[in-house]
Amino acid sequence: MTLFYDARGNMYGVVSPASLRDAGIAVPESAELAARTRSNWTSAAIASECSWGSLPRPASAKSHRCDGLLVGPFQAEPPFDLMIVNTDGSLAERSGNGLTIFAQALTDQGLLSGACELRVHHDKSDAVSPVSTWVEPAIREQVAGFWLELGVPGFGPEVVGAQMEVDETELSHVSELAAINPQWAASQFVRVGNPHCVTLVEQVSALPDNTQMQQPALYEPLKTIAFAPPAGGGRPCPAGVNLQWAARQPGNRIIARVFERGEGPTASSGTSASAVACAAWRAGWVESGEVAVVMPGGIAPVRLHTQAETLLSVSLFGTAQLQE
Repeated sequence: MTLFYDARGNMYGVVSPASLRDAGIAVPESAELAARTRSNWTSAAIASECSWGSLPRPASAKSHRCDGLLVGPFQAEPPFDLMIVNTDGSLAERSGNGLTIFAQALTDQGLLSGACELRVHHDKSDAVSPVSTWVEPAIREQVAGFWLELGVPGFGPEVVGAQMEVDETELSHVSELAAINPQWAASQFVRVGNPHCVTLVEQVSALPDNTQMQQPALYEPLKTIAFAPPAGGGRPCPAGVNLQWAARQPGNRIIARVFERGEGPTASSGTSASAVACAAWRAGWVESGEVAVVMPGGIAPVRLHTQAETLLSVSLFGTAQLQE
């Protein structure tokens, strides 16, 4: 049985490999093999578990009832293996909101009671699999949730596999983005498990609107950049890249928008929020400590651990609620 959870406007279905096998979907017993052979089963899993079915579909809703599928755990005790399946059948290396949801689902199943390791398996050739995340139950401002330790971020075109000229300046000029909007001329590439391209804008009005990004006039050129072939063009990153836009606000606060690789515009993304906070720190927009990243789906608290001029690690706090 697939259960659906919401985290800051991101909704994922959570389903065990055994449940998918019971439904006739041939998921291998091991997460490693399941990731390597994902083309054999992920599309069927999305069609089976994420379609609207007999549910009424809102006029403005996406083609699927959720943002993806969390398949796992593959064992009954930590560390827990899982896969994050995008609605196009591809696998993600990490999802902050997805892992928050998975931690809540494990808690509800009585499998998680303290800090533990979550291991996301994927099939990307440019990143190590599995991607490990340390998750710890915590209470922040009297709200129960989880801190996710996302490790040390990497910066620059090379960490995301971007095929473009690299100059000596701190920020990159992604010509494909600047061609859409001249105000999108300065970007910071960040890897926080997933590859990200954070475009820094001076005015909030330069941020794209999620409704606009759903329209073909904007969706198609962004898809060409964000999605890997054959769904997109994979330019400048052949394996695709998550796109974010960020505008600064007073008080260690950033307003952001997100267009996800393999998904499109989304109300919220945990790793995107983390990448935005890291890029903003790198640009001198925010100080170390807690940064509030404001997205249409809600505010993501991100904690930056620094020493002198070095960013040591980034952590994300999140909560998730089971949907009826």
